[in-house]
Amino acid sequence: MANDASAVFDTLSPAVSKGSLADPFTPPVDSSLWRKNFLLGAATASYQIEGAVDEDGRLPSIWDTFSAKPGKVLAGDTGAVACDHYHRWEADIEMLASLGLEGYRLSIAWPRVMDTAGVPNRKGLDFYKRLLNRLKEKDITTFVTLYHWDLPQHLEDRGGWLNRDTAYRFADYADLMSRELAGTVDAWATLNEPWCSAYLGYGNGHHAPGLANDRFATQAMHHLLLAHGLAVPVLRVNDPASQKGIVANIGRGTPNSDSAADQRAAHLFEVQHNAWILDPLLKGAYPQDLFELWPGTEPLVLDGDMQTISAPLDFLGINYYFRTNVASDGAHGFRDVPLEGVERTQMGWEVYPDGLRDLLTGFKRTYHNLPPIYITENGMASDDQVTDGHVDDTQRISFLKRHLAAVDQAIKAGVDIRGYFLWSLMDNFEWAFGYERRFGVVHVDYSTQKRTVKRSAEWVAKFLKERKARA
Repeated sequence: MANDASAVFDTLSPAVSKGSLADPFTPPVDSSLWRKNFLLGAATASYQIEGAVDEDGRLPSIWDTFSAKPGKVLAGDTGAVACDHYHRWEADIEMLASLGLEGYRLSIAWPRVMDTAGVPNRKGLDFYKRLLNRLKEKDITTFVTLYHWDLPQHLEDRGGWLNRDTAYRFADYADLMSRELAGTVDAWATLNEPWCSAYLGYGNGHHAPGLANDRFATQAMHHLLLAHGLAVPVLRVNDPASQKGIVANIGRGTPNSDSAADQRAAHLFEVQHNAWILDPLLKGAYPQDLFELWPGTEPLVLDGDMQTISAPLDFLGINYYFRTNVASDGAHGFRDVPLEGVERTQMGWEVYPDGLRDLLTGFKRTYHNLPPIYITENGMASDDQVTDGHVDDTQRISFLKRHLAAVDQAIKAGVDIRGYFLWSLMDNFEWAFGYERRFGVVHVDYSTQKRTVKRSAEWVAKFLKERKARA
């Protein structure tokens, strides 16, 4: 089909389509990807790569606590060492720069930069200052996420995101970081994927802190979004030259049949995965359909909260990975109906690039105030092995090609998309899945910490080199 993202770059030779580097990545001449101001970068997160959890005054996080509990993380893995980025950051930045990547999205570990009384931890702050200053020396655009799930454990002990006070402590944290790092950050994201923090952390217990109650999920979400809203004006005062935004993961839900019940189920899936976050940010209200799914779970909202949450954004970060085929559960919700014969990743997620395009164009229709968008995460896990010094991750090359094509289609449909970050720069601690699932374009041998650039990274580097030559 002409609108299929898989077909947009079919001008590529068959060898390139299968992942060969015999030819450079060559999107059509009218592709938006050739734009010099379309940012192409890679992303990581603090707990997933840094390690050094007990060094230089870092406090425990909820993920230290959660991953230490038997049965919570695959193989009993933890982020105690991870990619040892805390000690190897200089080489990792050299690697990033050598690939020609133009942007780097990282997160700050809240437990590394403040003590239990909110007093700054200078050793932790100095680490991020060195890191960001080096990135600026390399002329790499910096996107910094303040919260990528590693809540200080002492705050969780006081209720975590179920406690409204945590939102105010987050504003204090944002104040400290934006005063200390002003001028080194091009774009601040307050939160990464509040859906995961609220639902996986407090709704079904799959992530830290491991609680499972729908009412907890909706209240945690409200306090997360309130934290975002309280932080944005602080960031604007302390670092006015930077962009301010938030990162949301989005999910495409498709109905299993044409029946009205299945159509409604798909709608409710997207309400739960998308509108739950985007409506309060962009409309100033929670979608009422959400409480059809979870009756009686309306959060406690105080006067002025929604105005705080819906303050204007400079950008919206979008993370996308897969779609879910759903059917009615026969009551008020939906159930997953996995499709057979479709391409899947190591995570078991369906490869469905058209879902990214469809969601982006749908958001443009739904939200009249949709801010500029960056694709802040997109990628796939595969069971990558180093053979003769190389990692031939051909499925990932195909995945990236097709999703970049979907982004290009959305831009041509009028969506203001300004950049794309690969998830991830390197293999890392994949939360409840430990170290088994590899998302990186650089392979990490966790026993030796050796980095091996995969074919996918070489493929992206070739395109960036060609784009630079054309500029």
